[in-house]
Amino acid sequence: MSNRNDTIRFGRRILFLYDDIDAIRQQLAGTDLPWDPSRARIDNISTDEITPGWVCFYFDETLGEYSLVGLRGGAIERGSIAGGGFDVIVSGKSKGCGSSRETAPYSELAAGVKLVIADNIEKIYGQNAQNIGLLTSTDFGLIPRILAGEAIPLAEFSAGLDPVASEIVNRGGLFAYNRARLAGEVVPPTLKTRPRPMTLVEKIIAKNTIVDAARGLTGAEAVRPGDAVFVRADVRFSHDYTTAMAQAAFKSALGRDAKVREPSSIFAFRDHLTFLSQVMPQKHKDMGLDKQAAQLAIIQRQFCMEQGIRLYDESSDGSGSEAICHNAVLEDIAIPGDIVVGTDSHTCTAGALGTFAFGVGSTDMANTWYTKDIRVSVPESVRFVISGTLRPGVAAKDIMLRIMAAPFIRDGKAIGKVLEFCGPGVQALGIDERATLANMAVEAGATTGIIAADEVVFAYLERMRPGLDLTYARTQALRSDPDAAYLASFDVDLDQLDWMVATPGDPRNGVQIKDLPERIAVQIAYGGSCTGGKMADMDMYASVLKTALAKGKKVHENVQLYIQYGSQKIKQYAIDQGYPAVFAAAGARVIDPSCGACINAGPGVSKTAETVTISAINRNFPGRSGPGRVYLGSPLVVAASAIAGYVCGPDPV
Repeated sequence: MSNRNDTIRFGRRILFLYDDIDAIRQQLAGTDLPWDPSRARIDNISTDEITPGWVCFYFDETLGEYSLVGLRGGAIERGSIAGGGFDVIVSGKSKGCGSSRETAPYSELAAGVKLVIADNIEKIYGQNAQNIGLLTSTDFGLIPRILAGEAIPLAEFSAGLDPVASEIVNRGGLFAYNRARLAGEVVPPTLKTRPRPMTLVEKIIAKNTIVDAARGLTGAEAVRPGDAVFVRADVRFSHDYTTAMAQAAFKSALGRDAKVREPSSIFAFRDHLTFLSQVMPQKHKDMGLDKQAAQLAIIQRQFCMEQGIRLYDESSDGSGSEAICHNAVLEDIAIPGDIVVGTDSHTCTAGALGTFAFGVGSTDMANTWYTKDIRVSVPESVRFVISGTLRPGVAAKDIMLRIMAAPFIRDGKAIGKVLEFCGPGVQALGIDERATLANMAVEAGATTGIIAADEVVFAYLERMRPGLDLTYARTQALRSDPDAAYLASFDVDLDQLDWMVATPGDPRNGVQIKDLPERIAVQIAYGGSCTGGKMADMDMYASVLKTALAKGKKVHENVQLYIQYGSQKIKQYAIDQGYPAVFAAAGARVIDPSCGACINAGPGVSKTAETVTISAINRNFPGRSGPGRVYLGSPLVVAASAIAGYVCGPDPV
């Protein structure tokens, strides 16, 4: 590429990810296909497909060898992208959905790709791309110009971005921008928004906006959507998949002796790969990936020790992890009004406490370790007013699967937005069920989900953290103004809600179980993860299994049921309730705390493409939990399906 302050001339090889595997194979073999805008392109390419979980054991240039090896259809193999000489990759809707893993855009960049074009770019993937210098665009008019050899002005790739993001693109990445910012060469735009009615997230952002970095002053009168600001992060965390990459970026930019700022507000988790050794295929061990994965934990421990960071590690007695990061943030760390950033897309789980919580990539985390601030373009909010009453057997997961199946979400209109849940139907939910709503906001493409803090939240915090001072949180106006502006508002009537599942391939594929065209036999039922491994989820699994046992039924002979705790506190809760005996009597396998099968790294993963799983996790992108087909459902649906042997609600049990 030429100077980033001028124009960019791309090589003429463009990989068109048409929805035709043979067409992709032709291009990989050296044939350049013409650009045909009428041909269908692959939609919803998740970061799991760009860099499957096992690829994320690498965190350097090696990633370029494995870019897109998880893409559906199996046409792309090791070295296909790096060896193809492609400067540009073109696909369809929602490029980079799913996980916040920065390995995805980094792998494309390391493979020689300079530009990604798609109908829309998912928020976290797009921000990660900006941070590392990978260009993105939704302008398909660039394609004929690139093919003609035209030099494209860099300004075309920053047009429409907020001023900070635009400057980051122009300077080639986040660290280059921040070096200039800290040196006084570039100054973030002055916030000019006058007092106005604000949404809950806008209020939290305004409270934490840095107005004088030199003196450490925060607090703006108001913000509005599109304002580009830096905000103070109250909680910063990473986990064993991402800490190694973040610390490498941190030390590369700032020196090996650099120290994080305010380590007391930084946390790290050994939670994703705790049980990887139990399911890693031999072919991956033959590649040395078991050693590569083990190294991630070692690097994280060393970094935490040298920096004084609290590490939630594996339990000393071998009983799994202390906690999945998102469960621990709810149980131990965040309070209403906080800004929480983590190197995981499901950081938004903490929105159940009334926090502005969102996922970031490794470069953003490395930056915030040093500056304690994070850049934010104030997002628009979408309101879901939930009324009515859930009938027995219907849960928050059903609510979210229904919401995500709506055209507004499926068409990508929620990308980068905030989903605010309110109304009497939400107020009637406990924290764990609220957490399910917030957790899965990112599956809608949103930046986060949030629910205003109320007495349910305060009672939860007082129970989980005795002695916690909540005076300030109680006195803040932690709710949206009545006349705040929303991008859109939707009413959800729980009285009309039935059991839902998301069919394989995307969590937005929600349908009512009764509308499935046929009975779906299952071989694996998995209840766990940050979404499905909470205390209330344990209550749901136990209620279905108790009913089944009372009728003389157990887990179907063709099904393996796995139930996995989200934290040691959740495990202890289940023990106190007597649930392990119920689970065992019904024929379930109980697993100690970890992310596990959700990230294709623990018991409950599929081994063959023919395997069908019903799962309580949050996403079912291709390859997410093994090569099989994954249906998403509530804990009640998972347990009921395990008993029946096919996808069903709890009534048949």
